[in-house]
Amino acid sequence: MTEQQPPKIEFPCENYPIKVLGDADHEMHSYVLEIMERHAPGFDQTRITIAESSKGRFQSLTVWITATGESQLRAINDDLRISKKIRMVM
Repeated sequence: MTEQQPPKIEFPCENYPIKVLGDADHEMHSYVLEIMERHAPGFDQTRITIAESSKGRFQSLTVWITATGESQLRAINDDLRISKKIRMVM
């Protein structure tokens, strides 16, 4: 039986979603925007979606960018994980 491989992403990839889960506060939101602007300048901030956890302690932000390559995605992931307010990046 052959093992299925995940599909390869073709770059540039428009409408690439990055979901960030973290503490529900303005600092986390600002940090995510700063990192995205650094690595994907000019991304559409009007498309950001925010969801609150049931108790309001956490938020998820989904940001849509044009992904230019694996190195860009790795850099975004690495920079987001530096903050202690960020719990998970998908």
